[in-house]
Amino acid sequence: MNASDAVRVREDSDRVTTDKLMADFRMLAADMEHLLKAAGNQTGQHAAQVRVKVEDSLRAAKERVADLQDTAVAKTRAAGRATDDYVRANPWQVLAICAFAGFVLGSMLSRSRESDS
Repeated sequence: MNASDAVRVREDSDRVTTDKLMADFRMLAADMEHLLKAAGNQTGQHAAQVRVKVEDSLRAAKERVADLQDTAVAKTRAAGRATDDYVRANPWQVLAICAFAGFVLGSMLSRSRESDS
């Protein structure tokens, strides 16, 4: 497995997690709607069953959001560490890349200002 395959697998797993989270939120919304209807129409055992189901859905959604947040924080930290390592290992290359990017951005901005005049 090369690097691009690893990135693709990671993106696919992130997409599955995001899709699962959205499905959980849709289920939660449906359960909440059902609870509101049950509360309006009935009381007693049926409303209590629906309330328990909604609480379970809400708890599952909260856990999944917490997991996604932890994953996002871990990925952000790893990217920051990798960037820091690269910059420390290749300071002149980074400086050249930044200078080139600044030159390109400055050229684009100056052309934009000239065309506005």
